[in-house]
Amino acid sequence: MPMNVFEACFVINKIRGEALVVSTMSAMFAASAIAPGPHNLSSVPLMGGASGLGLGLAIAQPTRPVFVFDGDASLLMELGTMAQIAGEAPANLVHFVFNNNTQFGAIANLDRPGGAAFDFCAVARGAGYKTAHSADSIPDLIALKDKILGQPGPHFVELRIMPQPRVLTEMPQPELPDLQFQRMAAEARAMMQHLGTAG
Repeated sequence: MPMNVFEACFVINKIRGEALVVSTMSAMFAASAIAPGPHNLSSVPLMGGASGLGLGLAIAQPTRPVFVFDGDASLLMELGTMAQIAGEAPANLVHFVFNNNTQFGAIANLDRPGGAAFDFCAVARGAGYKTAHSADSIPDLIALKDKILGQPGPHFVELRIMPQPRVLTEMPQPELPDLQFQRMAAEARAMMQHLGTAG
């Protein structure tokens, strides 16, 4: 049975340990709702920037796992970062992409470029990630635990997620409050204090 974004984030949180989490789009809301705390860093309004932020954290904190919760459309915006991640080869990085085959699915009716035929795992393997896996269900995701934890990465995991309900054409798009666009700075300060790197 296909997963939704909250189910996937719940399972990953159970195995997260002390990992820092950089998230974007729908996974961002799920991650902070399931496990709020200074280990979270939201990549908003930096759409497409989650993988780059995660790479920086993984390099700066090499003894701590770093999980990136990317969106499929977000990753396509900064696909070159996958080459950077593979080139730097941070052993502590696990790059998850939440693939629901939509772009702005919760606030617009847009299909993601490339559609279901785009193979994220093939791109990850071609870029040079240590491993690339795909999970279509909760059991599939749980079965990946030993393959991505305790083994040097970087690892790539595509999570095939059920799309969120789309906004109807007769409904106005929901507005995001200004606080939403300030959360990244606030979370970055909290994470720095948590890591003892705040000046």
